[in-house]
Order: sequence, then C-alpha cells, then structure tokens
Amino acid sequence: MLLTTLGEYVLPLQHPVWQETLIEALGALEYKLHAARQALARSVAAGWLRTERHGRRARVSLSEDTRQMLETGARRIYSFGEPWEWDGRWLLVVLRVPEERRDVRHQMRTRLAWAGFGSLGGGLWISPHAERERELSDVDAAAELLSFQASLGTLGDPAKVLAEAWDLDAVAREYADFIDVFGRLRPKTPEAVFRAQTQLVHEWRKFPFLDPDLPEAVLPANWPRAQALKVFRDRHESWHAAAQEYFSSIESLRDAA
Repeated sequence: MLLTTLGEYVLPLQHPVWQETLIEALGALEYKLHAARQALARSVAAGWLRTERHGRRARVSLSEDTRQMLETGARRIYSFGEPWEWDGRWLLVVLRVPEERRDVRHQMRTRLAWAGFGSLGGGLWISPHAERERELSDVDAAAELLSFQASLGTLGDPAKVLAEAWDLDAVAREYADFIDVFGRLRPKTPEAVFRAQTQLVHEWRKFPFLDPDLPEAVLPANWPRAQALKVFRDRHESWHAAAQEYFSSIESLRDAA
C-alpha cells in the first residue's frame, strides 16, 4: 500500500514530501502509526526512499530506482486491459537456474509472471506477447534463458494448454470481486475518497500480474476484464481530483507546522 501511495501521489509531484505526510496518509488507509513508521523505515533501509533531515523532521524522496519502477508500473497499470491485435504468435521461454540459486529462480519466476507469462512446468513459460522478449534482456547472470517464437500446430488442445499455464477461473473471480466492491462504493468525505481511490489503484495493480492479457480469440466467453476496466476508469476519473487534493492538504498542513 505504501508503494501504491508513492506511485499515485508522490511520483507526480516530482519533489520530496514530509515523512509525517506519508504516515498520516497511511493512517487514513487504516494502518496503525507503528506499522506506518515501520513501513517507511524498511523502505529507507532497502534504498527505496531517501530522507533529508530538517531539524527533528525529515523529507522523503524517491530513489532513482524506485522512481523508474513506479513509472514503469504506472504505464503498465493504466494501459492494461485495452483490446489489442494479435498475430497468432506465442513466445516460449525456457528458464534454467542452478539449484543452489533459489533466490534467482524466485526472482525470475516473479518477473515472468509480472510480464504475463504462464508456466507449463519444467522451466517452460509461454506468453502471447511476443514483443515482451526484450523485457527479459537484462537478467541475473545465474539465469539462462532461451526463447522461441511459434504458432500452435494441429496437435493437442489449445484450451488445455491455457488451463495449464493460467488459472483463468481464479482470475475471473478476482475481476468479479473487484466489480462488486468498487462498482457499489460511493465515498462521501475527502478522506473516504482518498482511501477509496488508493484502494482502487492498489487492487487494480494486481491484474497485470494475475491476468496474462490473452487476445480475445482465445479468451473464455463473457470474460469480465472489459467490465472491470470500465469500473476502474470511471471510479479513478471520478475520485482523482478529490484524492489528490486530500493528499496535498496533508502536505500543506505539514508545511505550515
């Protein structure tokens, strides 16, 4: 949730904010004071955030790596769900990592899943997005990748392959829950709008990770992504100004302190 807050409210500002602003923002998101302070301290220790002391207070800024990560994530999040033209090609990637480098294996699996790949087992991953091959050009030296581009042949059942690579029923249930929660939500106060907007973005962030963004030609009937996207865009546009204003008001109060 801290990353969501940073991406939605701090990234657009292009300047540091008071540490107390972030703590109060997390408080509005129903995080206790101790948990908010811990989240910030861990983020600073991990190099995600930088602090600059001003007497007994501190201003917080994004590290360059964090800024780039949030900018990349924002582009992915806000463009996700659009229909796209597919040429029928699949990208297959074979992943090999030494047994003793389980950390690298976990990192690569997470990266592949975030890029929309599904696992067919045995280190073989598949995606309909052949252009994402270039996203895997800079990997840990311990990871060995081999890629192929191909179209399906006449043998086997494509639907079975999709079911092995991705749990589409689970993704559909997540979309249904998202539509149900945010389709009905009508926050009344500025703080409630800020909380709703942040939770909206936070929940939507998971769909590029969960949903492989398959082309319409291979999707199950009545796939709910389009409806969920409409809810996301309608609510985000409706709540955007008030949520940004609420965050700015917290910062302004801290400026005056």
